[in-house]
Amino acid sequence: MSSEHYHNSVPILQKFLLFLPLLVPCAKAQTLTITHATLIDVTNGKSQPDTTVVINGNRIASIAHSTKANPKAGQIVDAKGQYLIPGLWDMHTHVYFDSTAADGTDLILPLFLANGVTGIRDMGSALDSVLQARDDVAAHRIFGPRMVVSGPMLDGPKSHYKAAVPIATPEDGRNAVDMLKSRGVDFIKVQSGVPREAYFAIAEESKKVGIEFEGHVPDAIRASEAVSVGQRTFEHLIGIFEASSLDEHKYLTGTKTPGMFLEGYDPAREAGIIQLLAKNHVWQCPTLFWERGQWLVDAIDYTKDPDLVYAGHIWATKQWPAAQKSILKSLDTDPLAVREKFVDHELDIVRKLHAANVAFLAGTDTPAGVDVIPGISLHLELQRFVAAGFTPLEALQTATLNPARFYNRLNDFGTIQTDRIADLVLLRANPLDNIGNTRKIAGVIADGHYFSPQDLDQLRALIKQIAAAK
Repeated sequence: MSSEHYHNSVPILQKFLLFLPLLVPCAKAQTLTITHATLIDVTNGKSQPDTTVVINGNRIASIAHSTKANPKAGQIVDAKGQYLIPGLWDMHTHVYFDSTAADGTDLILPLFLANGVTGIRDMGSALDSVLQARDDVAAHRIFGPRMVVSGPMLDGPKSHYKAAVPIATPEDGRNAVDMLKSRGVDFIKVQSGVPREAYFAIAEESKKVGIEFEGHVPDAIRASEAVSVGQRTFEHLIGIFEASSLDEHKYLTGTKTPGMFLEGYDPAREAGIIQLLAKNHVWQCPTLFWERGQWLVDAIDYTKDPDLVYAGHIWATKQWPAAQKSILKSLDTDPLAVREKFVDHELDIVRKLHAANVAFLAGTDTPAGVDVIPGISLHLELQRFVAAGFTPLEALQTATLNPARFYNRLNDFGTIQTDRIADLVLLRANPLDNIGNTRKIAGVIADGHYFSPQDLDQLRALIKQIAAAK
């Protein structure tokens, strides 16, 4: 998508100016005081009841028991009966991606904040658009979560994605890394189709110019090779299935399906790759909600999803039905019962990786999947982590503490402490009792700006109007 396309969608956002202070740059630091909240410490799961948090500008200035606090200035929010958690991160998104690229600014980005997602890692978008959006969000010119971006993905020479750079040769790979680095992307994203020798060139060039590379383990690469050259994340558990099979060598050049993975599964090989990932601290972003939707795509009736009103009209009426047909032709060649068994197998792999202290990030692949709605899908991803054996606290950490650890920014994000950036969410119920309670949002604080229940209701109503018009 061109930068012109990006800017043509911006005027719709001017409606937000009527009630959303985030779009108005602060002339001076504002004071916001949240009183009587129960603060959730995501490092240990302890709760601090009746707590007052004072925010100056976009940083937390003080935290104290409400009986000791005496707020005198600025905006005061009574959060009695509410639970305060760090802002959530979706660590696998595609905001300006192919058929939904035109919806990035006025639908996708607002949906994240409306659902308490205050930060995202964008894993593949049109370069000009995503760089502009990252800068505009940071400057409060548009409404959305803070963004860490890769720009377009690096894929094979015949990639069918618009938001991708086709790579055929090692020289192509090196040139793409250099170009993206010079444009100011935050990391390099590799896709499944990257040729073998080009992949190693990308890894070498990324290290040379000082930029991380993350993403899929390409089809032509073994998981162990990706680990050896420093790929920082594995997305969708790709590479682990193959490495856990006696037929891994066949998958480098041939077809692979869930049924094949199950048939060739070898517990000893699985244990080996898990040990290697743990030893080398390779982060996992399994996108479990999206994975379930992919492998069981013919069993999904998204027309009954109560959140469908937040999805673009064309997404639900044209793009998702087309995606279902395409996935069934290209991916889901096994019977449904086999694919259901494979989805359980995925959860089992995640359970074993977690037991081995492999670190996880919550990500959704939104809005690329069928019925994977921005913002909302992150909460459903946390529920899938719990289904894989995580405690509610451990699931919550994948979207709060762990992203801050991943970016080495624990002094800025991930916990509620003094001097941290004020990206916070107020909930009406305790997420440590039930991870589903992360959806019970009473307020959002994004970069120090507070959105009340009334603000959020107005925002959701506007999003519904925009979605219906798409």
